[in-house]
Amino acid sequence: MNSNTKETKHTAPEKHVRRKHYAGRYPKNFEEKYKELNPEKYQDIATHVKAKGSTPAGTHIPIMVREILDFLQIKPGQTGFDATLGYGGHTRAMLEQLQGKGHLHATDVDPIESGKTQKRLLDAGYGDDILTIHHMNFAGIDKIAAESGPFDFILADLGISSMQLDNPARGFSYKTDGPLDLRMNPQRGISAAKLLRKLSAEELEGMLMENADEPYAEEIARTISSDIQNGIPINTTKELYREIEKALSHLPGNERRQSVKKSCARVFQALRIDVNAEMESLYAFLEKLPCALAPGGRVAILTFHSGEDRLVKKAFKQYVKEGLFSDAARDVIRPSAEECVANPRSKSTKLRWAIRSESE
Repeated sequence: MNSNTKETKHTAPEKHVRRKHYAGRYPKNFEEKYKELNPEKYQDIATHVKAKGSTPAGTHIPIMVREILDFLQIKPGQTGFDATLGYGGHTRAMLEQLQGKGHLHATDVDPIESGKTQKRLLDAGYGDDILTIHHMNFAGIDKIAAESGPFDFILADLGISSMQLDNPARGFSYKTDGPLDLRMNPQRGISAAKLLRKLSAEELEGMLMENADEPYAEEIARTISSDIQNGIPINTTKELYREIEKALSHLPGNERRQSVKKSCARVFQALRIDVNAEMESLYAFLEKLPCALAPGGRVAILTFHSGEDRLVKKAFKQYVKEGLFSDAARDVIRPSAEECVANPRSKSTKLRWAIRSESE
């Protein structure tokens, strides 16, 4: 064995320890990570992250764009409605189909991200003449339709945007530490942390079951409720993560690690849905949908969990039965295998569609 080999064996671990040491002393915050609070400026970094099959922080990759456009069949001169503006990926794709003729209305309750998206689309040439952004919940579709007339096409993407997930200050993800907020509009309602302090163990268990089909709902609800009563704070994402770890501590090692990860995703989802009254908003939107669609108009809805999909499926089926819709998807459409590889966050997506009857 020569001296060079010996040197490599001794120096490699030292470099590894040093990297870990400095990583701990100088952690990257959201503003520094990929520098993607301004992704257009750092295209090289964003491209590198996408090539690895990840979504660059501060950006959002629109899901199933081709499938949505194929169904909606948007024509120049039509009027459309985008229920969830988000990062504007779907919005821009639909605007391109209008070719400068017609109008698109979009809604979003997030005051932080909607302003950025509005500027992004304005810079791309989509101004007030073809795009109107309403800072309101999509459940108010009837109010917009009353002024604009019924819509020829409607898209509702019910998923949370990657920009919200990636920003620890919003509290949407257990993967980074931040305040346990989860509000789409931080200026309204109560945070998830305050909600947990208000719910009884039975109420929390029911919410976890209804909004996320959580298999360990009882254990998690009992642990959280007991600790809150004993003065243990649950104000941050990591504190909630530790509560879920504690609740599932009875599981064997390998099973526990995977179960904690999956339960965390479901618990955060359930809280987000409740904090933002998402199911109530979806129900109101679906109730008003037939009257908001023009005869022959088309609607596509992207859902991301079983509760949403059940509600959409039931509503579409009922409207077909009543003759309000001439046709509706009998089965969900899923993202292609290629899209799931390129954008892992699309894996849970389900697309359902429906067509308004030609007669009133």
